[in-house]
Amino acid sequence: MSLGSPLGSGRPTPGPAVASRPVVASYATYAEAQRAVDYLSDEKFPVQFLGILGRDLRIEEAVLGRMDWGKAAVSGLIQGVWYGLFVGLLISLFAQQPGTVILGCAVLGLAFGVGLGLLSYSLTGGHRDFVSRSAITATSYDVVCTWDHLEQAKSVLAGLDTTTT
Repeated sequence: MSLGSPLGSGRPTPGPAVASRPVVASYATYAEAQRAVDYLSDEKFPVQFLGILGRDLRIEEAVLGRMDWGKAAVSGLIQGVWYGLFVGLLISLFAQQPGTVILGCAVLGLAFGVGLGLLSYSLTGGHRDFVSRSAITATSYDVVCTWDHLEQAKSVLAGLDTTTT
């Protein structure tokens, strides 16, 4: 059972799950699969019968560097200042001296950010002493469709020029 579109009624949409639908076409990248669905939409194909299915998912994690006390403090400082500025801007809408409120909230955010950054680093206990960025990727992306519209989707998609991106 899938959820309805945010633009729709919000009721569950009947029909098979995306994973059990037949494949219209396969692509090496998500951008290519999106381009195919966009093309079908431009050609007035009823796209509510389509889906994009990533195959062979994997997590890729790039290690960016070591974490230490100084980096934990700087990271907390930056995050704290941003949160402080945001809160300060919101509060300043109702304040008589908005500049003072914004500056005060930024300083409080700085202090709390540094403290929380150092606290969270100390709680790791020496484990995971590195900074990384991770992403979920797939080896291929299938554009899938309901059985009722499969042949129509294939014939429309045959007109897509695959030489340009």
